[in-house]
Amino acid sequence: MKTYLKSGAIGLAMATMMAGTALAGSHSEGPYADFEGTTLIVNFPAHPHYDAVMKILPEFTKETGIEVEVDQLPYLKMRERQTLELAQDEGEYDLIAYVVFSKADYVYADQLENLAKYFMNPQLSDPAYDSADLIDGYVYNIGFAGGDRGYLAGSTGSLFGLPYGSETSVLGYRKDIFEKHGLEVPETYDELLALACQIPELEPGMGGLASRAASGHHAAHAFLLHLNPLGGAIFDGNWEPVVNNAQGVAAAEALKTIIDCGPEGAVNFGFGEALGAFLNGDTAMFLDTTIVAGQVDNPEKSKVVGKVGWALHPMGTERASQTGGFGIGIPANAENKEAAFLLMQWLTSKEGDKLVALAGGNPSRFSTHADAEVNAKFPHMATFGEALKYADPDWRPIIPVWGKINADLGTTLSKVLTEDLDIQEALDGVAERTRGVMDEAGYYTWN
Repeated sequence: MKTYLKSGAIGLAMATMMAGTALAGSHSEGPYADFEGTTLIVNFPAHPHYDAVMKILPEFTKETGIEVEVDQLPYLKMRERQTLELAQDEGEYDLIAYVVFSKADYVYADQLENLAKYFMNPQLSDPAYDSADLIDGYVYNIGFAGGDRGYLAGSTGSLFGLPYGSETSVLGYRKDIFEKHGLEVPETYDELLALACQIPELEPGMGGLASRAASGHHAAHAFLLHLNPLGGAIFDGNWEPVVNNAQGVAAAEALKTIIDCGPEGAVNFGFGEALGAFLNGDTAMFLDTTIVAGQVDNPEKSKVVGKVGWALHPMGTERASQTGGFGIGIPANAENKEAAFLLMQWLTSKEGDKLVALAGGNPSRFSTHADAEVNAKFPHMATFGEALKYADPDWRPIIPVWGKINADLGTTLSKVLTEDLDIQEALDGVAERTRGVMDEAGYYTWN
């Protein structure tokens, strides 16, 4: 049975009306006193990071007296449920997790709380929170809206969420294979692509690098993974498509080389198949999200336990890596907003971030990645923290029409990989269709 206690805005308003001595007495009880006994209903995904969160929530309740009930769902079902709940006058959820694509949808529909008033409230905002320690690329990527280009940091931006479960792209490589053949860990794209095709010659039957490639968002994701490091982008500063310029062509060529030299069946790989090939020992390298580290080290899932090293995403014309993962925010129709803010703040605090990291989650603070205790348990964390310094919040445009553009990009790139469609011709078509989508959406009104 779910219990709701009215304790948020009403409690604070009454406290403000009370005499000064009574207010002082309330302060002495600590920040959680007014909310003890409140039950928060939160919506989290079925995901390794949030599995770790489930392990630390009892500590929050122990410290605060605030109960937490979790509705944990597979991502697509979670998104569907949120779409229904956030449209109601009174929603069931007090705190939700969301991916960056949802940020644009939810903020545009006035469905997420602006966090400014909570951080301004001295009774709620922890002065030791140290927001500067949060991975800034993720704060902008997952939390900001209304700034530069509508979705990045900028003087007109506001904060609607906080990163929680930050991921970026890193290179996993087989230390044993590299040592056997005297290979150097690739620092650049030229070195990466050369190794991707050299390894199958050195180790017959083994692919060079496992990658997503299947038609749709998998192929688009893989292309974007290379686009930014090679100096490319989807749009220029005026929203004109530039995906078909020399840098875009280079990114598509890099992806094709990787697939051509990859393990058997690579052209049809989604994320699961690409990771499975690496875990099974069928490929010597894997370039994708940091979330896979736990599975690589799990003997129940991996045949390469103890054989994998980690390195930064190789450099093209610049150092850049992807931004992915989840953030958390307070629905605009939540019942217990202030208590939800306290939970959000605790989860993303230095204490909470370290606890979730030690439980196997993905931390969102630089200090956690550098923490000695965390690195003693998970030696890859220092490398991941260094990679996060280069995480690009603009590696894909977070605009309402991106889903349509992304689908076209993925379908077209799949034809490049499977039907040998000319890369320049393919990207020219994407650019032309993308401009039509942007024109229809009004992006050229002020031109």
